[in-house]
Amino acid sequence: MHNSAIARRCGVRQDCRDKPPRGAPLNSSPALRPSFTSPLHTAVTPPRVEPPYVIFDRSQWAALRSPDDQVPSRASIEMLGGVNDPALQIEVEEIFLPLTRFINAHIRAAHELSRIVYSGGIDLGSPIAATPYVIGVAGSVAVGKSTFARLLRAVLSTAVPGRRVELVTTDGFLYPTRELQERALMGRKGFPDSYDLPAMLEFLSAVKSGKSGLKVPVYSHEAYDVVPDEFETVNRPDILIFEGLNVLQTKNIAAAVASDFFDFSIYLDAESTLIERWYIERFLKLQRTVFQRETSYFHHYKDLSESEATQVARGIWQQINLPNLLDNIEPTRGRARIVLRKGEKHQIEEISVRQT
Repeated sequence: MHNSAIARRCGVRQDCRDKPPRGAPLNSSPALRPSFTSPLHTAVTPPRVEPPYVIFDRSQWAALRSPDDQVPSRASIEMLGGVNDPALQIEVEEIFLPLTRFINAHIRAAHELSRIVYSGGIDLGSPIAATPYVIGVAGSVAVGKSTFARLLRAVLSTAVPGRRVELVTTDGFLYPTRELQERALMGRKGFPDSYDLPAMLEFLSAVKSGKSGLKVPVYSHEAYDVVPDEFETVNRPDILIFEGLNVLQTKNIAAAVASDFFDFSIYLDAESTLIERWYIERFLKLQRTVFQRETSYFHHYKDLSESEATQVARGIWQQINLPNLLDNIEPTRGRARIVLRKGEKHQIEEISVRQT
C-alpha cells in the first residue's frame, strides 16, 4: 500500500505512518519492536521505547464529555482572552470538559487511596490532611500554555462548587535580569539553568507539605524581569496548576526535579514550524502594542518595519527558542500523562493519554 494511503488509514499525520490507529496502544507499533537482523555479537543500539499512549482524535475525545458537565460562563471565557471567539468556546466544550472529567477521576482516585491508607488498616502514623493536587503544564514558547492554563483553571473551578484552583508560572523563578547578565545567561533565558531551581523545588515541596501563605515572585513580561519585592501568595488550594517551559525536565544533577511533585502532567505539542509562525505573529503584535511603551524592555524595537521585526523574531526563535525546544522541552513530552497536539489554527486536534 502506498505510504500516503497508509497514513490516511491511520487517521493521523503523514509523519506517523508506523503508528497504530487511534484508540490502540502506541507501543503496538511495529517500528518499536526490536530487530534481530544484526550480525551475531555486534552491539546493537536498542530502539527508543515510547510510552504506551492511547490516541484520540478530536471527535472521539469530545464524545467523552458528560451532559452534566458545568461550562464556565461566556463572560469568564472572554476575560481569559476569548472575546467574540466562538472557536475558544468550542475548545472549552470539546477539549476542556472531557479533560476535566479525566482529571477529576484521577483526583478522586488519589483521595480514595489516601482514605484507605490513612483511615484503613494500613498504619503509617497519624492521619494527614489532603494536600493540593498539583498539575504540571509544559510546552514550548508560543504554543499557548498561558491561555490553556487559565482556561483549565476556570473549567476545573467551575466543575466543583467551592473548589479553589490556583495558577503559578515558572516565570517568577527565573533569575533576575541583573543576575542573568552577571552569569552571562541572558541568551539562555528560559533554559533550565536560567531558573532558580532550589527556590522552585522548595516552593513545590512546601505546597505538597500542605503549607499556606507561600510567596511566589511576580514576573513582568513588559519589563522582562522579576519584579523586586512583589509576590503572589498561594494559600493551600485544592488544585495548583504549575505552568512553564521545562517543568517536566529531568536533566539535572539535583536530587529532585519539579515533576517529582506533580500528581498529573500535560504537554502542549505542535509542529515546530507552526510554533515558529505563532511566535513571529505574537512578536509582531507585541511590537505594535506593548513594545511602544517606554517601560517595555523591548522598546528599542518599536520603530522596526514589519519585515525587520519579522527578521528579528525569526532570529530569536532560531537562536534561542528552537534550541531550547529541541534540547530541553520536547524530550520531556513522553513524561506527560496527556499530550495535546495542536494544528494550524491553534486548536487541539489529537489527544494522547498515557497508560502507565
